[in-house]
Amino acid sequence: MLRSVGLELPVRTCVPALQRALAEQGAAVLAAPPGTGKTTLVPLALAGLVDGLPGPARRVLVAEPRRLAVRAAARRMAWLLGERVGERVGFTVRGERRAGPRTVVEVVTTGVLLQRLQRDPELAGVDAVVLDECHERHLDADTALAFLLDVRAVLRPELRVVCASATSDTAAWAELLGGAPVVAAEGVSYPVEVVWAPPPRPVRPPQGTRCDPALLEHVAATVRRALAERTGDVLCFLPGVGEIARVAGQLTGGPAAVDAEVLQLHGQAAQSVQDAALAPGERRRVILATSVAESSLTVPGVRLVVDAGLAREPRTDHARGLSGLVTVRASLAAGRQRAGRAGREAPGTVYRCWAEVEDARAARFPTPEIALADLTAFALHAACWGDPDAAGLALPDPPPAGAMAAARAVLLALGAVDPDGRATDRGRAIARTGLHPRLARALLDGAARVGPRRAAELVALLSEEPPRALGDDLVEVWRTVRRAEDPYARRWRDEVRRLRGHLDAPGDGPGADGSGPSDREAAGLVVALAHPERIARARGPQGPYLMASGTAADLGTGSRLSGVEWLAVAVADRPAGSPSARVQRAVPLDEPTARQAGATLLTDREEVHWSVRDGELTARRVTALGAIELDAAALADPDPDLVRAALVDGLTREGVGTLLRWPAAATGLRERLAFLHRTLGDPWPDVSDEALLDAAGAWLEPELSRARRRADLARIDTAAALQRLLPWAGGDAGRLDELAPERITVPSGSRIRVDYADDRPVLAVKLQELFGWDTAPALAGGRVPLTVHLLSPAGRPAAVTGDLARFWREGYKAVRADLRGRYPRHPWPEDPTTATPTRHTNPRGRTNAPG
Repeated sequence: MLRSVGLELPVRTCVPALQRALAEQGAAVLAAPPGTGKTTLVPLALAGLVDGLPGPARRVLVAEPRRLAVRAAARRMAWLLGERVGERVGFTVRGERRAGPRTVVEVVTTGVLLQRLQRDPELAGVDAVVLDECHERHLDADTALAFLLDVRAVLRPELRVVCASATSDTAAWAELLGGAPVVAAEGVSYPVEVVWAPPPRPVRPPQGTRCDPALLEHVAATVRRALAERTGDVLCFLPGVGEIARVAGQLTGGPAAVDAEVLQLHGQAAQSVQDAALAPGERRRVILATSVAESSLTVPGVRLVVDAGLAREPRTDHARGLSGLVTVRASLAAGRQRAGRAGREAPGTVYRCWAEVEDARAARFPTPEIALADLTAFALHAACWGDPDAAGLALPDPPPAGAMAAARAVLLALGAVDPDGRATDRGRAIARTGLHPRLARALLDGAARVGPRRAAELVALLSEEPPRALGDDLVEVWRTVRRAEDPYARRWRDEVRRLRGHLDAPGDGPGADGSGPSDREAAGLVVALAHPERIARARGPQGPYLMASGTAADLGTGSRLSGVEWLAVAVADRPAGSPSARVQRAVPLDEPTARQAGATLLTDREEVHWSVRDGELTARRVTALGAIELDAAALADPDPDLVRAALVDGLTREGVGTLLRWPAAATGLRERLAFLHRTLGDPWPDVSDEALLDAAGAWLEPELSRARRRADLARIDTAAALQRLLPWAGGDAGRLDELAPERITVPSGSRIRVDYADDRPVLAVKLQELFGWDTAPALAGGRVPLTVHLLSPAGRPAAVTGDLARFWREGYKAVRADLRGRYPRHPWPEDPTTATPTRHTNPRGRTNAPG
């Protein structure tokens, strides 16, 4: 008999329509706001457990995105039936199952659902699956839905599927379900007043997982304000566990402590704290929560919401092998969900800790996890499902190609897939652990080397990160957790027992009797097996470190690991804007263990490159673990192709003008060719630095192939080499002296070199040598007139012209008046157009007649 409160839930009115949709099409989308009963009443009704809501008796599986929501939903449904969890309503999360032979409604995490689908695609004994909170776009939920659609299409068309969303944005889900009907439930919506409460002074935007302490102080002050201005419990949204702990400290310590019970609600909270937050309190309460409280949990008594406006999203740096969470501005949809918590039971108020204008820059909806996350586990699920590229899966959004390629590369290195992407037996064993494939590899391979018990204990530490307060030395953290009795230690022991169930080796294995590796050696090996790309070696006595991935890394100030040469890095991130990773948790390592764990990264290669520091080519045989150099020796006879590539790289880095010798003849030819390319284009070649580098094989061979060092480059005859670029094939090369002559014969008989260094070619010649010449020749087939620099007898510029005839008419008289007194032995005729050109002075004793 269902408690009467269950029959009063708003979703009750739409259950008949939902039952009809499932009977007619086998699938439906349920849109129901938080608090309407979609998570509790609907599964009970689908199982035939609600009097007055007729329907066939079914076994129903409910998938929730979080363990906290799984336990809360199961407890609530069991309470509505007047039973204990494990009777007709049960639950399963990783490492814990409470269900029995009478169980007909089972609540599981989406991760558990995926594991069941892989083991038993038909989901034998299950009649209906409800995917709750699908609007949150968790990757496991998207994947589970795609698998369920395959099951319905191929194996079990009678399997019922419901996508339940707390938002009205349901069109995409209906389309994925083949045009399934949307059943909407109207919630009891009480008005929620919005109070904009931005910080009194600017705060720094979040960097990675760090929030400005000033913002957290403001959030705590806003909680105090809400308690003072309104009645009811306060639900405060913060991005993570660390921020919750800091705000809790400000609300409970010192003279500013609030007169209310302060609870911290998140996935790592103790079960007693979770129970207290989800049950009515005897005194006023402040519940500090992550996004877990946005939609899938009901927190009674809340009339006030304080929203910090932040959320955590996954990010993966595939190039550096780093992944983690970053703090971002929460979407507008999340803001609406959070605000709605204040109006679930009565009119309420939301205090938003930002300025209203900032909403214009916020995203409408959360970014789907598939677009941001490390896809290694997803790619393995797809491979085990028989669709390695995930191309045939009905996903709301396709996986990014780059992330999938990176994931497949990791799986191939782990031996989890073959070169075609198909899952191997080892890959299927890895998938069955329910761990990230990297951690599963560490568990399976580490057990044989350090023993099942220690492998399971260490991997359990890696799968759910211990509290940061325990320090950055994972070995010390391990020893502390072994002795502890806190909630984290209890969850850790449960996970250890679960993981040992996946290991075939009996007993405790190596190390159990004091033989084998020490705890420190065992920890280093297991962490390095999980993350070989994060094996790191110090570059100096106190660091910094270089990881095998090629990323620099630094220890925190005062780290107990300072001075250790080798590290196996368990947890690291890269702060925004920083070129280096930040080591948050690691364990000392030795080189033999690093080589053993990182065997797939070991290379023995010829390394020929141009050293900018030495200004010379270096050739070595290098043994390396990823980017970490282990051994090196000079290479006497390097591969000629590698040498050639290194020399071209040297030319690129230092410039053709630095490493090659450019005598006047070579420089002149290059300038002439540049002039013709600029003026006429093809077939005259581009001889800029970039073009010469691109065409190195065309003009520097065979000299480049014979070169072995910098001195060989300097001996190349660049003038002769440039001749190879001339357009010989079409016959145009023969017109070079016609179109861009190196020298021009002037009226005095002198052959004067043309300067092509500037945009316009220049002829610099003494004025007296041009008497009688009224037109200088045009170059490039008459297209470009010469610019003439008329020089004094001392070789200094006296005038510049492009029109000699005009100069003789209008400019010569002033130049003659200025210079003939200073150079009396040189001719300065009154009419230069009829005078005899000369490069000599007047005969001895003769002077210029006065003009």
